[in-house]
Amino acid sequence: MTEQKRLFIGGRWADPSTDRVIDVVSPHTEEVIATVAAAAPADVDRAVAKARTAFDEGPWPRLAPVERVAAVRRLAGLYRQRRREMAQLITSEMGAPISFSKFSQATLPTLLLDAYADIAGTVAWEERRPGRFGGDILVRREPVGVVAAIVPWNMPQFLIVGKLAPALLAGCTVVVKSAPQTPLDAQLLAELVAEADLPEGVVSILPADAEAGRHLVGHPGVDKVSFTGSTAVGREIAATCGASLKRVGLELGGRSAAVVLDDADPAAVAEGIELAGLMNSGQTCVAQTRVLVPAARHDEYLDALATMVEGLQVGDPADPATGIGPLVSRRQQDRVRGCIVDNVREPASWSAVPGSRTDWTPGGTSAPRSSPTSTTACGSPARRSSDPS
Repeated sequence: MTEQKRLFIGGRWADPSTDRVIDVVSPHTEEVIATVAAAAPADVDRAVAKARTAFDEGPWPRLAPVERVAAVRRLAGLYRQRRREMAQLITSEMGAPISFSKFSQATLPTLLLDAYADIAGTVAWEERRPGRFGGDILVRREPVGVVAAIVPWNMPQFLIVGKLAPALLAGCTVVVKSAPQTPLDAQLLAELVAEADLPEGVVSILPADAEAGRHLVGHPGVDKVSFTGSTAVGREIAATCGASLKRVGLELGGRSAAVVLDDADPAAVAEGIELAGLMNSGQTCVAQTRVLVPAARHDEYLDALATMVEGLQVGDPADPATGIGPLVSRRQQDRVRGCIVDNVREPASWSAVPGSRTDWTPGGTSAPRSSPTSTTACGSPARRSSDPS
C-alpha cells in the first residue's frame, strides 16, 4: 500500500494543515490500496494565496505566450513518458478496464496538451483594429486570474488537463481539486508539473472532499470556477458564483440518446452501443443511456443488444481481456442497482439476461439489462447513473 502524506501547493510539496487522509479503495477488491493526505479548507486558503501572489506579482502571466506554450509542451513530453503508469493508476483507483485506460484515460490528456499548445501558438494575443471614430483600437487578450478547476472521478485526467492546459496557456494560475475517489492520478500529475518547473504558485493540485470544494468555489481570491460533475452540484456552484458575479463554466449532466432509423442493421447498432454506451464500464457523461428504435423492429434490436451484452467479458480491470470492469464504488453500485430494481418492476420495458444476478458482490460478473424501449430513467433526466456526483 502506498502513502502520500503531503499536498502539492503552489508547485511545492507541503505538509497538510490536518491529519485527514483519503483511503483509496480498489473497486475490484474493495481493499484499501493507498492513503493520501486530504486537503482541508485551510489548505485551500494556502493554495489560493500562492496562486493569487503568482498571478498578481509573479512572472507567469507576464511571460511571452510562446514561453507558456513551451512550458505546456514540456509538460506534455513528461506526461508521455509516464503514460503507462498513469493508465495503471486510474485502473487501480476507479476500475476502468486497462485497455480503456491506456487508449483513452492516459492518452487523451497528451493529445489535449498538444492541441491546446498548437492553438495557443496561433492566437493573436494582441491586435490593432481600426476605430469607428478615428484612431486604432488595441485588443489584448488577457488572463482571467486565479482559476479553480473541480473535476469528477470518471475521466479524471482528461477533465483536469482540459481545464488546466488552456488556463495555463492564457496566463492564469490554477488550483485543481481532484475527486476523493481518484487522488492517485492527480498526485502523479503533480509530480509531472513539478518536473516541468513552472514558477512557484502557478499550479496546486488538491485531493479533497465536498467541504474543501465549497470553500474553494466561494473563496474571494478565485476569479473563475470551472466545474464538471452533477447537475445538483452545478446549481449550487452557479448560485455561489452568481452571488459574487464570479465567472463560472459548468459541464453538467444530461441524457444521451442513440436514435436508430428503420433501415439500420441491428448487429451494427449493437456494436456501436458497445462502445458508445459501455466504454469506461458505462461511466462517462456521453454514454448512450437510451436507445430509441423503430417499434416494428423492437425485438430484433433487443436480441442484438442482448447478444452483445452477453458476450462482454466482465472482471478484473487490470486484465487486458476485460471489457467491463467494476463500478467506482459501493455507493455507485447501489445507485445503479436501485435503478435496475425500480425498472425491473416494468416487465414491458426490461428483460433478464440468462444467468443474471441481483446479489452483486465484488467479483460479480453479470446483471439485468434494459430494453431499448425503456422509458424509465435513473432518477430525473438531470441525474444519470454515470453522473460523478
